[in-house]
Amino acid sequence: MSTTPPHSSQSSPSPRRGRSREVLRELNYPHGIHPALVPGLAVEDQKLRYGTDRVVFSVTAALIVAFVAWGVLSTESLTTASTAALGWVTGNAGWFFTALSTAAVLFMLVVGFSRTGRIPLGMDDEKPEYSFFSWLAMLFAAGMGIGLMFYGASEPLSHFGAGVPGFGAEPGSEEMTVYALVQTAFHWGLNPWAMYAVVGAAVAYGAYRRGRPPLISRIFVPLIGQERAEGGLGRLIDVFAIFATLFGTAASLGIGALQIARGLELVAGWGPLGNGGLIAIIAVLTAAFVVSAVSGVARGIRLLSNTNLLLAFLLAVFVFVAGPTVLILDLVPAVFSSYLHEYLWMTGQTGGWGEETTAFAGGWTVFYWAWWLSWSPFVGMFIAKISRGRTLRQFVTVVLVVPSSMCILWFVVIGGTAMYLQRTGTDLAAAGGQEAVLFGMLDTLPLGAVTSVLAMVIIAIFFVTSADSASIVMGTLSQRGRPEPNRSIVVFWGLALGAIAAVMMLVGGDDALTGMQNLVTVSALPFAVIVAFLMVSFYKDLSSDPATIRHEFALSAMRKAVIHGIEEHGDDFALQVEHAPGSRAAGAAFDSHDPAVTDWYRRVDENGDEIDLDAEREQHPEPGPARAQDLHPEPEHELDPTVHRS
Repeated sequence: MSTTPPHSSQSSPSPRRGRSREVLRELNYPHGIHPALVPGLAVEDQKLRYGTDRVVFSVTAALIVAFVAWGVLSTESLTTASTAALGWVTGNAGWFFTALSTAAVLFMLVVGFSRTGRIPLGMDDEKPEYSFFSWLAMLFAAGMGIGLMFYGASEPLSHFGAGVPGFGAEPGSEEMTVYALVQTAFHWGLNPWAMYAVVGAAVAYGAYRRGRPPLISRIFVPLIGQERAEGGLGRLIDVFAIFATLFGTAASLGIGALQIARGLELVAGWGPLGNGGLIAIIAVLTAAFVVSAVSGVARGIRLLSNTNLLLAFLLAVFVFVAGPTVLILDLVPAVFSSYLHEYLWMTGQTGGWGEETTAFAGGWTVFYWAWWLSWSPFVGMFIAKISRGRTLRQFVTVVLVVPSSMCILWFVVIGGTAMYLQRTGTDLAAAGGQEAVLFGMLDTLPLGAVTSVLAMVIIAIFFVTSADSASIVMGTLSQRGRPEPNRSIVVFWGLALGAIAAVMMLVGGDDALTGMQNLVTVSALPFAVIVAFLMVSFYKDLSSDPATIRHEFALSAMRKAVIHGIEEHGDDFALQVEHAPGSRAAGAAFDSHDPAVTDWYRRVDENGDEIDLDAEREQHPEPGPARAQDLHPEPEHELDPTVHRS
């Protein structure tokens, strides 16, 4: 970029359009284009060969079968081992889970609201696949699930009755009502959705802007290189991602079975079902999922999921209207404002505060962070798929705020009602375990029998749809990123989910919930380490994005041009683009031929050979849709625009 007096620009001839293309070819940039001008590369533009990764599938399947066999043949030894492992993890790595969840929040805020926020999760100028309101609805659907049904009333009520270390409020008091919901909001608000967002944004960016398969291992290409990401280390990462998804989802299925069993005992009058009855419920619901997977009724599953979301919404509205409506309205601003005010304080409630805080964090907070990490491959890949075309700023703003707000509102309505009933004489805490609290609360409201049956239906549908979606994600991870994995693979992972959930029941013995919490927390630790490095790799990717490179060029060019203009012409100068070699060049410090910034946008065929972009353009001169554009975009303006000083 050069500086000239304003009058001199009027006599400068304008170059013809297309000159920029000739310059690019004359300079012989790698793959025919400067890395700052690449509009992106979608995964479907890469002619990838999908198929079962025998190493990933075989190793994971063998370990899962061995684990199930251990749980069935020697339940007591597995229980002892899981309890000991849990003690080690909470005592030595609890701080790491807390630090990682907090780092995820800070990382996504930096990604969304710094210069990287303008980067799209797709090609340049690509339009989102879904409307804004459809996107919001699907994000809300991702936040609803078995966990909210199970803990919606029971967690706030537990904090209300036992108190929360550090909060200066008497258990059972009105003040504790707010603090119990604030602590619950901490567990279900920004932190879990930040962990989902980290994985979701990284997968979406890699697949829809860098042309990589939607695999967790491929996010690490900037950190470990293409060869290692596709080799043994990458396969190990995908194995741990499948493990995390298996145990995290199985825990949800297990608590769903617990709650359905207790509902049948209370509503239908059946006797205590025990572990045998719980395993029977898991088997029936798993069979329902397998039938849906084999029949290929994907559209029906989506319709069922949307219907279930509506049923859950109607249940919340009913509780809001039939319950203490005015109290709930009072709690909304109190909980949201206190949550934001106390956020940093709750983050610091670790083992450093003593045994009471250590026990509370191990039983609640650390378990939740591990659970959310286990769900992050599943939910993250779903969010990635529906967020294509959004900018990172839009993604971070909406994904962090909307679903977490909806989750907190759910707890205010359901949990606020449960605590109100407890405070006014209905002893829900003695109803028979956490799984019975929701039914005890519904029983005190009008139409208790009807709403209890509705709650069981909602939980059962969530069981089937969650198993279906999680199995597809695990199938994708074990088939080199195949968007629609083979049915046989999906069914295998679905059966594995049911088997793991049953083993979790056996390990817990009389307290099945404890067994599930133990195994989820322990199994999530390896993937927690992976997520920590994933953030580093993802940010490194963003640092070499074409939009980032253009931004750096713009800053460099403007800085040098303004200084040179003032030195040469004082106040009277304008900016004009021209060839400027050496230190005056905007990209003097940038190597546009460095493989680190050029290798990623190679187009390859089924054999992995590079496609000749110029030859392909001559064969197919007509431009395709946004995501199938070639990598030679026409310039949006003339090569040497003149900007006059105002």
